[in-house]
Amino acid sequence: MAGELKRSILITGASSGIGEALALAYAGPGCFLALGGRDAARLKAVAEACRKLGADVDAKPVNVADGAAMKDWITSLDQAHPFDLIIANAGITTDTRGDAGDAGDAILQINVQGVRNSVEPLIPTMRGRGRGQIALVSSLAGYRGMPSAPAYSASKAWVKSWGEALRGSLYGDGIRVSVICPGFVVSHITDTNHFAMPLIMDAKRAARIIMRGLDRKQAQIAFPYRLHFLMWLLAALPPVLTDRLFRGMPSKE
Repeated sequence: MAGELKRSILITGASSGIGEALALAYAGPGCFLALGGRDAARLKAVAEACRKLGADVDAKPVNVADGAAMKDWITSLDQAHPFDLIIANAGITTDTRGDAGDAGDAILQINVQGVRNSVEPLIPTMRGRGRGQIALVSSLAGYRGMPSAPAYSASKAWVKSWGEALRGSLYGDGIRVSVICPGFVVSHITDTNHFAMPLIMDAKRAARIIMRGLDRKQAQIAFPYRLHFLMWLLAALPPVLTDRLFRGMPSKE
């Protein structure tokens, strides 16, 4: 992280992909990072790399679906290191869990309830301070329900809508909310995809785009541009024109 700017940042889903790339990009002297992730070994490696870059790090292999554990961890850290920025990034699809029978429930617990558990404990304290920034990682899949991934699409649509609503409701409290809608980014999630992924990009590039948008306090950070425009257009068109196209996609769930 450039300069001597002191920041306290919470990142969930930090053990790989976008979360890992963001942690490494923000790490530097004067920065406190609270990193959560499901894979303890990978999370430990990310934390050690961030410490080598000069950051103070608290890494916890916590399940974001566990509301009580998340609240205890987050609120205790916030007392010592008041958070400036929350990045609710943790998310799964079917194949990252391997439990296809309960895929829908698992996806909604992590991608929806996990986002709430990451954000809601800190809203009162951010309100009290009159400042703060919240970033919610949705997806371009949240623009239009994908027959290939019903639960995943629904979960990301929920995050997008909730973030848009929070942005308005928290604005008067001095809290800024950004909704992040990536396309395909190289990660453990996309590693399980066995179909063409247009305009896929590496996590480091995605992190740079996200950080630039957060620095500017953009309401929405959606990328890559061409895929974003295509999804926006498909969502705007009537289903009679788009359903046949989407029905042919390979299933994820």
